[in-house]
Amino acid sequence: MRSDLIKTGPDRAPARAMLRATGMNDDALKKPLVAVVHNWSNVSPCNLNHRELADQVAAGVRAAGGTPVEFNTIAVTDGIAMGTPGMRYSLVSREVITDSIEAAVEGHLCDAMVILCGCDKTIPAAAMAMARLDIPAVALYGGTIAHGLHKNRPITIQQVFEAVGAHGAGKMDDSELHSVECDACGGAGACGGQFTANTMAMVITTLGLSPMGANDIPATHPEKLKAAFRCGELVMDCLRKKRTPRALINRTSLRNAARMVAATAGSTNSVLHMLAIAREAGVDWKLEDFQPETEETPVIADLMPSGRYTAVEMYDAGGIARVAQELIAAERLEDTPTVTGRTLFEEAAAAPRFEDQHVIYPVANPIKPHGGYSILYGNVAPEGCVLKIPGKNSAGHGATHFEGTAKVFESEEDAFAAVQDGRVGKGDVVVIRNEGPAGGPGMREMLGVTAALIGRGLGDDVALITDGRFSGATHGFMVGHIAPEAARGGPIALLRDGDPLRIDAISREISTSADLEARRADWQPPAPKATRGLLAKFAVLVSSASDGATTSAANVTRRTTHTTTQGVIA
Repeated sequence: MRSDLIKTGPDRAPARAMLRATGMNDDALKKPLVAVVHNWSNVSPCNLNHRELADQVAAGVRAAGGTPVEFNTIAVTDGIAMGTPGMRYSLVSREVITDSIEAAVEGHLCDAMVILCGCDKTIPAAAMAMARLDIPAVALYGGTIAHGLHKNRPITIQQVFEAVGAHGAGKMDDSELHSVECDACGGAGACGGQFTANTMAMVITTLGLSPMGANDIPATHPEKLKAAFRCGELVMDCLRKKRTPRALINRTSLRNAARMVAATAGSTNSVLHMLAIAREAGVDWKLEDFQPETEETPVIADLMPSGRYTAVEMYDAGGIARVAQELIAAERLEDTPTVTGRTLFEEAAAAPRFEDQHVIYPVANPIKPHGGYSILYGNVAPEGCVLKIPGKNSAGHGATHFEGTAKVFESEEDAFAAVQDGRVGKGDVVVIRNEGPAGGPGMREMLGVTAALIGRGLGDDVALITDGRFSGATHGFMVGHIAPEAARGGPIALLRDGDPLRIDAISREISTSADLEARRADWQPPAPKATRGLLAKFAVLVSSASDGATTSAANVTRRTTHTTTQGVIA
């Protein structure tokens, strides 16, 4: 056992003395040390149940012959930080969580680990840490929040953000906004639509890092505690059979996960996070690899933000397994191993199939013929970007095409103020730049702006492009992850008000007829927004969004040794 290096032999008596102070005895010291890592915090509902789940995971580990040791890491909750300077820390927290798991688990040479995750960045961080350490490991998502009820209709945090836009437009009074606010979030669990948390919970299940069905169970459902206990038992089986994450994460499992995201019109953040997971696993997986999977996979799940239902209804309809069953039947998935020792197809076949449901459709009768996102390129985004395709045809614009004129803003705050003041109108393409991984720094999500557009009734008539990101709750004609980003000399930095912009999902192009290169000589890199602390470190170390926005010393070496002929730092 790895842990023998800290607890076996005469010279380790001091270490054993400290371990005994925590309650371990001779029997416990002889057993494998299993890390139980979680993100418990009472600042938000997303991770509020992790302490209870951790207790059950630990009980499962003990029952299966291991000695659990508990570690806590951090979380930044997007729904709270959104639209504020605090949101700069959200993507950064993914790297911090991954690093902290490495530090705690490697620092104590644990033999295996179970990672509990909840809000958005904690889930990819769990997968990244599993891939990086490659010791026997199981991930468990803490579960979705139950939807709220407002006037006897389901409501999620998405409707609260959109209510802010409606309030700003004078369509909703203070009392109604307060009522929406009070009704939306009723208890523990992460945001309820097919937003980033539920999308990434599905991704880690499809990658085989979580047992099928466990992540679907809502946070407050009694079965969640039982699932946690089973994960504690399962990790001991992984340890005995030397089953590790890198044996599960490969191009085939990533392809399957990308198709599951497309089939559920999941969050575009999954693109960023899956690239990061692939980097940690050493798998050659690129931004362009997402395109064939979304082209060849129809949307078959009627889920928010563009659909009707939440993850609670999806659980009642059969959950992730039901989506997999439909895709397997249509030969859209390939079989891969999972953390349970059974294959993905075996796990899906073993799950019950509920016929009386209206959430998940057959592939032969889809909601949309293609997935909910597309990878675009062009003279605005030569390294690529991600288009979130609207859920329905827009008024005056096709659902796959938008042409308009640029209205440029240097920050999210400036754009939000313009929307709320009525300075954005039909035919505008809102450009928000200097919000990328390095320029933000932190690549903030633009949900405040996009929701305000929806709330003001402009969702069909306005597009938005940014080198930042979008929340999984975003819907409308939105392009994010534009690379290279503005702060590193990307063409988005050269756009001006009034420039014509063309966005086309069919030709996969985002372009302008403006002579951007003629403006390059006048461009100067903006001064860093952060010069000390975590954000400054992140801005220096982070890679392009087209490569997952991960942090590595190698990124600095690449940037300082390679500059394109256009002078853009690659």
